[in-house]
Amino acid sequence: MSDSNRTNFINPSTFILLGIPGLESAHVWISIPFCAIYAVALLGNFTILFIVKREPSLHGPMYYFLCMLAVTDLVLSTSTLPKTLSIFWFNSREISFSGCLTQMFFIHSLSVMESGYCAAMAFDRYVAICDPLRHSTILTNAVIAKIGLAVMWRSIMFILPYPLLARRWPYCRTNIIPATHCKLMSVVSLACADIRISNYYSFFVAISVLCLDVFVIAVSYTQILRAIFRLPTKDARLKTFGTCSSHFCAILTFNIPAVFTFLTQRFGHNMPLHVHILMANVYLLVPPMLNPIIYGVRTKQIRHSLVQLFTPRKN
Repeated sequence: MSDSNRTNFINPSTFILLGIPGLESAHVWISIPFCAIYAVALLGNFTILFIVKREPSLHGPMYYFLCMLAVTDLVLSTSTLPKTLSIFWFNSREISFSGCLTQMFFIHSLSVMESGYCAAMAFDRYVAICDPLRHSTILTNAVIAKIGLAVMWRSIMFILPYPLLARRWPYCRTNIIPATHCKLMSVVSLACADIRISNYYSFFVAISVLCLDVFVIAVSYTQILRAIFRLPTKDARLKTFGTCSSHFCAILTFNIPAVFTFLTQRFGHNMPLHVHILMANVYLLVPPMLNPIIYGVRTKQIRHSLVQLFTPRKN
């Protein structure tokens, strides 16, 4: 490569997102379920926020954490879907270098944030079931706010090195990213430099976040199950488990695609590229869509408030 061409790519002004290579002819058809998922995610999460704000009876720890999760889901899906749909519909593949790094930061930090809020909600369910008399004194509004800020700052501090590392590498090969959005490994893999620091650091973050949050969730639900099995009757056990079943389903909805995506990216080198890209989109889009549905269906208070919202009042 000539020096002039190499210089042009050291700090590329734009990257080119290819969408889903190999499935270009199906982009429009793929966009239909993607668009539907995004619409459901927007409607569902805004509905959760509206209902919790509207109903004073829902102003409690579980629902505050649920609102934090809903805001995270809204921003996470919005950080990726509009650009993905513009690629599918208008072939608008260019994204600025700074815009790509910004999208990268939001994708990874919000994913870590969502994992943290799942762990916080597990802790809330543990206190509510195992120590119900002290629930309101342990999880005060001030404590909830501190937990929410701690989860947010953990995400920022862990993920901020991602764009900083990506910005320091020289890009002298190409500016084409075979994906629908900018993730760390998709970007730094284009660098013509030793990127082992980025690889090691991203692996450290993934393992640290996964181990910490899974530990909190596992310990919380182990204690919850022990408390449930000590209850005297089957009806009491079912009723108590029902109070945290929605959260347990939401944990599975987020963590199963997350773990599968992580494993396929690290070890699934023989899988077709379009499978990797589709799995990455499933991981980012499906939890924001399913979370409000799960909580709306499985949580009696939200379901009751939703029915009241759409039931005309009698004079």
